[in-house]
Amino acid sequence: MLQTIDMTSHTFQFEADFVDSLRCIPMQVRLKLDISGIKLSLAQWHQFSEAQRQQLVEMPCDTPSEIAQYRTTLQNWILSATDQPAKELAVPDHFPWEAATVPDSVQQQAATFDYHIADSQWQQLEPVQRFALIKLSRPGHENKNFQPAMAEFGLA
Repeated sequence: MLQTIDMTSHTFQFEADFVDSLRCIPMQVRLKLDISGIKLSLAQWHQFSEAQRQQLVEMPCDTPSEIAQYRTTLQNWILSATDQPAKELAVPDHFPWEAATVPDSVQQQAATFDYHIADSQWQQLEPVQRFALIKLSRPGHENKNFQPAMAEFGLA
């Protein structure tokens, strides 16, 4: 089951160039999107006011009731902004960042920089850090922040 994560305090250094303006979707919001099962494009994100974006950053999304509220709020905002319902994602019973072992995609991306992440190192990371590494190692993703994230998390 999902661990309680205080995501409101997690802003990463590798996001510093855009997190103050919220022109991109911060990792803490991307994590909440995955937890709540909502797909949000950058174009949709830009449809929201600065106050709405900040609310999505600050809104809790840990307990089942908070997750449901986050999901409902986001669905309503997307529908209002685009006249289209939100795209929904399947929410798995266990998220990849909850695994005790390093996912292959993360290990492969680390190897491109001649790094290796031991399972013990992975287990010491906070769930939001694991989430960030998973997102930054996806195939087809620019991955420019993977190496800075590794350094920030003490893995490089």
